Amino acid sequence: MCKTPNAALIRVSIDEINPDVWRRLILPIHWNLEQLHLGIQAAFNWWNYHLYEFRIGGLRYGDVEILTEDATDEDPRVFDQTEVRLLDFEEGAVLRYHYDFGDGWRHTVAIEEFLTLATAPKQGSCIAGERARPPEDVGGVSGYERFLDIIADPGDPEFEETMRWCGGHFDPEWFDLAMTDKDLRNALRSNAKRRLYQPKPKTAPKK
Repeated sequence: MCKTPNAALIRVSIDEINPDVWRRLILPIHWNLEQLHLGIQAAFNWWNYHLYEFRIGGLRYGDVEILTEDATDEDPRVFDQTEVRLLDFEEGAVLRYHYDFGDGWRHTVAIEEFLTLATAPKQGSCIAGERARPPEDVGGVSGYERFLDIIADPGDPEFEETMRWCGGHFDPEWFDLAMTDKDLRNALRSNAKRRLYQPKPKTAPKK
């Protein structure tokens, strides 16, 4: 007897960055695209203060009022993100998620599998991932590449200012599963807070 799926296993990665920056998530199957947006924001610790949209089969989905505020007649129509849920897709479906139209962070969202868990999840969870996402407002892919060059060279004239700008520390290889999972579990809370900067590594106590 087939049981009805109650969760979706999803892999989200940021396009055009090598090595790959990605997260694997388990989300409630009834989540709509707006909730998926909040889940992605939490999983990567994006700050959620830029515009965003989903592209599915060439169609745009998002906040209709916001995305059409300055639209012209030539712009593609925007469909309501709250009317599309994860259960509306098939396994193997791929969505495009675009965050921050200035920096242009494009994500590939792959629905890998539908799951039937013993207890239907009420929140999202992160079960795997690798590497830190780029800093907000770094200037897109090219700006991030320049940023990494600067922080790798203490002799660069922009080194000190750039380090202050990113909070004094940035490790592109950093990823904390427990911290990310906690962030995702709180993704739909209206008062969910974002870390402004990457946690600094703890220094060993002096002997």
